[in-house]
Amino acid sequence: MKPKKLLSVIASALLVGAVAVGCGGGSGGGDSASGGGTLTLGNIGWDENIALSNLSKGLMEEELGYDSVELQTLDVGPLFQGVGSGDLDAFQDVWMPNHQQYIDPVQEDVELLETWYEGETAYGIAVPDYMDVESLADLNDAGVEQITGIEPGALFHTQIRDEVIPTYDLDLTLAESSTPAMLAELSRAYENEEPIVFLGWSPHWMNAEYDFHYLDDPENAQGSYADPAQLATLVRADLEEEDPTAYAFLSAVTMTEDEMNELQAVIQDVNPDDPLEGAMTWSEDNRDVVDPWVEAAEQTQEQAQN
Repeated sequence: MKPKKLLSVIASALLVGAVAVGCGGGSGGGDSASGGGTLTLGNIGWDENIALSNLSKGLMEEELGYDSVELQTLDVGPLFQGVGSGDLDAFQDVWMPNHQQYIDPVQEDVELLETWYEGETAYGIAVPDYMDVESLADLNDAGVEQITGIEPGALFHTQIRDEVIPTYDLDLTLAESSTPAMLAELSRAYENEEPIVFLGWSPHWMNAEYDFHYLDDPENAQGSYADPAQLATLVRADLEEEDPTAYAFLSAVTMTEDEMNELQAVIQDVNPDDPLEGAMTWSEDNRDVVDPWVEAAEQTQEQAQN
């Protein structure tokens, strides 16, 4: 999975805006150790990150007394830079070891929390189950002319161009678009049982919506991108000291594959244009999942008040 990117020109503009308004987290206002205050979470725009960041926002505002938890959507590079500079308090969708190269330049200014995802990630070139294709080596006979990709600049795209296509001598091109555009094309093709080759990953609601499989890669041309990854949260180095409530909450977050996929599916069903509404709807039916996160933060608040 993943790394999928937003256009860097948009990301740069957003980062400048974030810096201009001084979005530096829980210390930005109020007593965040005992409730109140503000927090800024980075958001890369991937569905699992949209789901988790909106769920975190809703719980922290409604149950932990935060005045505002702002979500800043940025490209992958500026997200890590933003946490490192303190302009962002946290980013909850770090894929390890895939994102190590982004952590290295800011490692003295950040802390990587323990993995929050209890499932096993998956990422790779995929096709719907109705297609009689099992291997990347068979794609020239799959009845398609392209691999439908995601955002321009995604790291996996380079691997596909430089390794996958030449290794298997494919006559296909890589078509960059965006994650929503790729999913829309997948939906259209799937409904009509037309051939399509796309990028699949888990956790993601597509796993609950479509029957598909990842193509075998006997030459290992996809490299480490096809290996399982750990999902973790990156926080600014001084977050535990300056906002122990947020630190406790973010450290307590854990989700299984089924929980994350279901959360995303509910968001799509309730209102994909307002992920916060769907996230809070899901939380109402899954208190056994979110209560430990809230309770860990509340305990920290109580300790700070005593």
